[in-house]
Amino acid sequence: MLKKLLIVILLAVLAVAGGLGWSYQQVTSSLELSVQTPENVLLTVKPGTSFRGLLNQLDQEKIVPASRWTRWVPRLEPQLTKLKSGTYQVTPEMTLRDVLMLVVSGREHQFAITLLEGDRFVDWRAQLKEAPYVVHATQAMTEAEIAAEIGADVEKLEGYLLPETYHYTAGTTDLELLRRAYRQMTSLLAEAWEARDETIPLKSPYEALIMASIIEKETAVDHERSMVSSVFMNRLNKGMRLQTDPTVIYGMGEKYDGNIRKRDLRTPTPYNTYTISGLPPTPIAMPSQASVLAAVNPQESNYYYFVADGQGGHQFSTTLREHNRAVRAYLRTLKQNK
Repeated sequence: MLKKLLIVILLAVLAVAGGLGWSYQQVTSSLELSVQTPENVLLTVKPGTSFRGLLNQLDQEKIVPASRWTRWVPRLEPQLTKLKSGTYQVTPEMTLRDVLMLVVSGREHQFAITLLEGDRFVDWRAQLKEAPYVVHATQAMTEAEIAAEIGADVEKLEGYLLPETYHYTAGTTDLELLRRAYRQMTSLLAEAWEARDETIPLKSPYEALIMASIIEKETAVDHERSMVSSVFMNRLNKGMRLQTDPTVIYGMGEKYDGNIRKRDLRTPTPYNTYTISGLPPTPIAMPSQASVLAAVNPQESNYYYFVADGQGGHQFSTTLREHNRAVRAYLRTLKQNK
């Protein structure tokens, strides 16, 4: 009788062990369920989301289907339940385990926004307004208020922000992105000014920033920037007006319709370098790092003029006669290309 009882007990133990082993296998298999989305999707885990709540969310958003076995994961692999709120990118090749490990890691998806050189602050504000997952804290703020919030002791932010591709996580404010751009430009400008050619006719880092913004608007060709800078330095040294069209356009504001007429060149504004001597009062755009460096270290040259060559670059000239010839050649090129 005892022997039979022992056999029964042993069989029961084996049955239980087998059942537990089978159950463990089912739970483990449920963690290997594949993501069902055919393309990358964003998963936002709100603060306070429970493990069960996340499983329901994954099912409702058709990312990973529900399984009755996943409710046992906290018992078998409790490390997969320490969720961190945030927005995560889920890819088609992932499994449920991968998704849980991603959320536990807190490695949120990095969004990117490229704030372009040559744009104005108003353009950047419009771009930030459309940026996904950015909190728009500046919507009701003036430019001066924004400047104060990011630590800039100025009224206008034109030129003070470094064009760059900035990465951010969901919930980042536009103020934080602007603050980063301001700090990076401040750092770049300080380093550039420290390493400047001390013979240039610029009196302060701010004047270098103004010059950099003009260079930025005059050429997008990297190897030309220092040459364009030399033209403007030569003009300043000789007491000539800069006579650069982008300053005229900036001074016209909303009146600019895509064309500059002779009367526009003659109409005084604080920015019209055909009617004022020296630099305009503020930058006219956001200059790139390359333009900032060109502003403080121009190439040596005898050039005082330049005009577009019709092929994406510029023709530089020493004398007005040479310049006029280059202008006529450019106009012929334009006529031929019509």
